[in-house]
Amino acid sequence: MITFDKALARMLAAARPLGLEQVPFGETIGRVLAEDVRADTDMPPFAKSAMDGFACRRADLPGPLRVVEEIPAGRMPQHAIGPGEAARIMTGAPVPQGADCVLMIEDTVEETDGRVRFTGERTADNLCLRGEDVRQGEVVLPAGSLLGTAHLAVLAAVGKIEVAVARRPRVGIIATGSELVEPDDTPQGAMIRNSNSPQLLTQAALAGAAVKYYGIVADDPGATRAAIARARDENDVVVLSGGVSAGDFDYVPAALADCGYRIVFDSVAMQPGRPTVFGELADGVGWCVGLPGNPVSTYVIFELMLHPFLLGLQGHAWRPREVEAVLDEDVRRRNVKRQAAMPVRFSKPGRVRLIEYHGSGHIAAMTVAEGLVFLPVGCAELKAGERVRVRVFSDARTGGYSP
Repeated sequence: MITFDKALARMLAAARPLGLEQVPFGETIGRVLAEDVRADTDMPPFAKSAMDGFACRRADLPGPLRVVEEIPAGRMPQHAIGPGEAARIMTGAPVPQGADCVLMIEDTVEETDGRVRFTGERTADNLCLRGEDVRQGEVVLPAGSLLGTAHLAVLAAVGKIEVAVARRPRVGIIATGSELVEPDDTPQGAMIRNSNSPQLLTQAALAGAAVKYYGIVADDPGATRAAIARARDENDVVVLSGGVSAGDFDYVPAALADCGYRIVFDSVAMQPGRPTVFGELADGVGWCVGLPGNPVSTYVIFELMLHPFLLGLQGHAWRPREVEAVLDEDVRRRNVKRQAAMPVRFSKPGRVRLIEYHGSGHIAAMTVAEGLVFLPVGCAELKAGERVRVRVFSDARTGGYSP
């Protein structure tokens, strides 16, 4: 059994980009940029007004100033501003030559018979200078960026309509366990529905992977080996849930070794999630992850380890979002041999409390959890009022207070 930090470090060290592809910029949300994107022009491309008002020379204030033209957005000025002159100007319009400030029309200007007078005591310049945001040739988006909606706007602004992005890792999902039936079946006797696979498929897709589901495999050595071999040949990463511990019917670790995977670790000092397996093929271009069958363990270990690993395969050094908060109540535990991840939610801004949580089978609890608080190895208690770091979940959350 190795520490969580060592296990995560070994996974991330094994991650390497899988190549790139060109896609239209409108299809880049959630993808990882594989090239530096540079500005093709200064931004703004000209000095422009930050307000509706009057462009003029500060030396001529308070006026009166003769209005020589009107400049809407999208039209170049026709006149330079000389002594005693001003131009009515709209937000975003180019500032005429000679003007060094824009008077806000809302509350600083008195206009009479084609002339304006500044009635305030002072005014800001209200100008956006050419190139003050970005200079032509400057890198506006570095390679390795995880692209979101703001990035899409930047790509559009620089005319980058075809973009090199990292190839998505292909991930095969396998559920193991003779007790499982699919969600559309009615369990009989000691059977239960397979809840891990839909969760894993979604988590992998949110981490940018191209996912494929291989169904449920019974607790049988041959069937387990066959399913892993097929998924190995069709994917970059094979992810299994269940069958990874040391029980009589836990065939996954041996089957992974039989399929050519070198096991890097098979036990992590983490609660939940101790029986987590990670391995790679001899050529270093294929990986396997065996997750515990308990659904909370599966959910948490994917969030903490697989999410950054899959992004690492796309060249993105993902960092979790953490915020500081105050505990509403004491947190205690008995087993201090492993690091513990305790699910919490925000009771109000800046404060967290434990959710009602019955153990690693209680997946319904995670629907109200908004993050995790960690107790390190050897720590049995955190006191109410202590300041803690909260690892905020990476997927979308609704309800409760935001951090």
